[in-house]
Amino acid sequence: MQGVTGIAFRQHRIDQLYVLPSHQGRGAGTELLQIAKSAFDRLQLWTFQRNAQARRFYEARGFVLIQETDGARNEEKEPDALYLWTR
Repeated sequence: MQGVTGIAFRQHRIDQLYVLPSHQGRGAGTELLQIAKSAFDRLQLWTFQRNAQARRFYEARGFVLIQETDGARNEEKEPDALYLWTR
């Protein structure tokens, strides 16, 4: 699925996870998360509060909401949510 999916992560943090909308719902995002989960015992990630689909996706895969902000500290100035997953 080269070109339609991607993940960028480092120790304890997922920076980006992307699945082209036309390819969502086919398990690619879950597979990418599994790669990161297999490398670390703990991962954090941010998503926008209004992105209900992403929030459901992460929560269904064991991520727990630990903080919501007003977005003052992100580039887009969009309210966001911090999630945590632990093994």
